[in-house]
Amino acid sequence: MRETQPQKHYGITSAISLAPPRDIDHQYTKKLCDAMKPFGVFEDEEELNHRLAVLGKLNNFVKEWIAEISELKNLPPSAISCVGGKIFTFGSYRLGVHTKGADIDALCVAPRHVERSDFFQSFFEKLKQHEEIKDLRAVEDAFVPVIKFKFDGIEIDLLFARLALQSIPDNLDLRGDSILRNLDIRCIRSLNGCRVTDEILYLVPNKENFRLTLRAIKLWAKRRGIYSNMLGFLGGVSWAMLVARTCQLYPNAVAATLVHKFFLVFSKWEWPNPVLLKQPEDSNLNLPVWDPRVNPSDRYHLMPIITPAYPQQNSTYNVSTSTRTIMSEEFKYGLSVTDEILQGKAEWSKLFEPPNFFQKYKHYIVLTASASTEENHLEWIGLVESKIRVLVGNLERNEYITLAHVNPQSFPGNDFVSMWFIGIIFKKVENAESVNIDLTYDIQSFTDTVYRQANNINMLKEGMKIEATHVKKKQLHQYLPPELVQKKKRSIAELNRSSNGGNAKRMSLDNSHLDSSRDTDSGTPFSSPTSKPSKPASDTDDRYDPLVIRVVLYTGKTSLSNFFASPPSPPASSSINTVMGGSMNPIDTSSPKEEPNGLEDSVNGALSKRPRSPTQEDPAKRHKDSEVSSVLSVQFANMVVSNVAVSLPQRLPSMELPDASSPLPASNSCRVVKNSIKLALNRHK
Repeated sequence: MRETQPQKHYGITSAISLAPPRDIDHQYTKKLCDAMKPFGVFEDEEELNHRLAVLGKLNNFVKEWIAEISELKNLPPSAISCVGGKIFTFGSYRLGVHTKGADIDALCVAPRHVERSDFFQSFFEKLKQHEEIKDLRAVEDAFVPVIKFKFDGIEIDLLFARLALQSIPDNLDLRGDSILRNLDIRCIRSLNGCRVTDEILYLVPNKENFRLTLRAIKLWAKRRGIYSNMLGFLGGVSWAMLVARTCQLYPNAVAATLVHKFFLVFSKWEWPNPVLLKQPEDSNLNLPVWDPRVNPSDRYHLMPIITPAYPQQNSTYNVSTSTRTIMSEEFKYGLSVTDEILQGKAEWSKLFEPPNFFQKYKHYIVLTASASTEENHLEWIGLVESKIRVLVGNLERNEYITLAHVNPQSFPGNDFVSMWFIGIIFKKVENAESVNIDLTYDIQSFTDTVYRQANNINMLKEGMKIEATHVKKKQLHQYLPPELVQKKKRSIAELNRSSNGGNAKRMSLDNSHLDSSRDTDSGTPFSSPTSKPSKPASDTDDRYDPLVIRVVLYTGKTSLSNFFASPPSPPASSSINTVMGGSMNPIDTSSPKEEPNGLEDSVNGALSKRPRSPTQEDPAKRHKDSEVSSVLSVQFANMVVSNVAVSLPQRLPSMELPDASSPLPASNSCRVVKNSIKLALNRHK
């Protein structure tokens, strides 16, 4: 009698559950698919075939070019005929989770006699002559050099890697570590995306269940405003690894179950314990890897999610105290919503309802980037956005600020102006009649960083400015359209569609791209389909209701004598130099109108508990909690980072932030506006 073969083991621990899906799980999964369709997350057959055709043409194009280069470099005809060359894809397209209109991340792999300079010169020129290729531009000095273009309407970001091989066969596998030998660091970086993507797919038990779950989680993260690697949230590869880890822990579950288990696992994850898909291995290639035992800087990472391909790196290097707090609260909220869904108390559409960021906080910092022309504006906002996390970090370190929450979406101002909004929670100060808060250093340190970087790369031009303004929630209408800042009353039709109670409809950030970082699916539409009403978003710092808050903004050497001067003025596209003042009316705290969201007590990353979800408690929930905590404790106890020699070099220094010693731009070359924000918080007696 033949023994039953044990199921293949995935991940660094055993699975939490091997339970097969029930009929009801398949039904919930179908409903999940139906709920995602209005958001355009699935491509039709025609669009998929169009992408395949474009990639096929590009692959042939690369082979032609490599043969031409080989002939110019006097290779024998016998070698030229088999020299090869290949296009590999990575990112959302390779994972199979790309959305309608999304770009394709691709890699051109060439043999050793083809230089990087050939790629950016002769191949670039060859692309330029192709009639189907539009919007061609090269970014040769980027951290990962890239050529960007549209091929027959499809946006493509093409990287380059030169391997130490005589020829590139069509069946080349990039997963082996030996392929990295004798490569320069730019080629290793270029290969990393493909190697990580392939490794993730290899490490999940069921690719289709993984893909559908990842589509749902990415849509949820974008809708909830927490999808942006650049701004300190998570990017596409990080969300993919969290979903992959969930699949490893529940290898037989279908998508509906996996989405729920995702929130269960990561609402209880004990950060900063790392998320690992496999045991890290040392390939003796002397490349810097994530290892907190060797690299002191790695010990300060708040939410490490480690890429599975060598050299292992932390994909969440940008996460800050505030962004981790916000994401942890979203995991808890996602768990409460999916609890309701799987008990038949709510529909999947509730999971994808956006929060109303502009009702959530009482205080906001408005960051404005402006330029004099459209071309300068596009260049300028790209740089400013890439540094916003520096400002968030500065604000977090202020002793009076508990949380700084940046909204990933930017909003247009007047001509060539973009605005970002940062919600602020001030720390409660016991037994203090008044608190003076000076944000001057926090703002100027940020502006110095941006201007220095712009000067270093010769980007800074006349008219490029950054300004920061403090506003209260009631002043947001001066900057934003009313439908974003007002609590909208629901129509009779919306009330009829509602399956659960609520006092206000959450507002959608319609038709916006929530992430401009490299791994976003830029084509994802965010226009909201008919959504379920929900409870209003809360003001998260009610303890500062009875306050007088005054803010002075000055440019250059403006005197502070007008600190308690005029009432607020509407924002203008020019430099804001007014005093934003006025008292806030006390709110009767005996009858709160808004529920807390659990963020107000989160200080230095310590999370308060969100009010319990209205689900059936107790034996089942206790079982669920113990189920996850037991496996996580085992994982943390058994988690052993690979035996890396202590002599390994430290992490490569970041090329992104400029050297602090770099000079600021000369004052006579471009006027630098430095805004200061000072607040006086006075308690009414």
